[in-house]
Amino acid sequence: MTTPFDLTDKVAIVTGSSRGIGRSIAVTLARLGARVVVSSRKAEACEPVAEEIRQAGGTARVIACNISRKAEVEALVAGTVEAFGRVDILVCNAAINPVYGPLDQLSDEAFDKIMGANVKSNLWLCNLVIPGMAERGGGAIVIVSSIAGIRGTPVIGGYGISKAADFALARNLAVEWGHRNIRVNCVAPGLVQTDFAKALWEDPETLDRRNATTPLRRIGQPDEIGGVVAFLAGPAASFITGQVIVADGGVTIG
Repeated sequence: MTTPFDLTDKVAIVTGSSRGIGRSIAVTLARLGARVVVSSRKAEACEPVAEEIRQAGGTARVIACNISRKAEVEALVAGTVEAFGRVDILVCNAAINPVYGPLDQLSDEAFDKIMGANVKSNLWLCNLVIPGMAERGGGAIVIVSSIAGIRGTPVIGGYGISKAADFALARNLAVEWGHRNIRVNCVAPGLVQTDFAKALWEDPETLDRRNATTPLRRIGQPDEIGGVVAFLAGPAASFITGQVIVADGGVTIG
């Protein structure tokens, strides 16, 4: 008897999954039965994650991919199909934030780099996997966004703009492909204790200030996001599409 969270034999791609939230997502999907492609820019960084999945009895493959390079994105999808025959779940987790400061200091080059990696690459990935999903009767896509796409910020505005664009990307693809049983959703984490967000939590004074305004009085951990993504990717969320699920300890309502 299966559960609403069963992902047995589903094939999942998780970008940016060598560490942090992406690692948690890959491991969680595998624990629920999915065969997972672990991906980031360097294959050697992904191998420990894949090995962790294998040691637990799961199936994992590593395919390196720099999401800013279309040829590598195409190779990621093609390699997954070659290895496993299809893609059932796509998790667009990889993202960049090369600047930390106000928008008047954001160069054109940096803005283009952020939008290319955080938005355009997601569109590339979606357009590559969706036709195959549609042929097989459906699929699930989850874009890992951020509450920076909901709230204003004085230091990561360019990143926030890109994450708000991901909301629109999910909604439009959900409308375009819903009739083929393709579901597209976003998860918007709050501050999570990862290397990627270290600049926002490593200073004790800043962290104390953030915790004081968060109803749960703490920042998140990567494993608290992996389960949310797995929920959206599976049958338990079969009537959810085009939505943004906020996982932020309550900071946006505090």
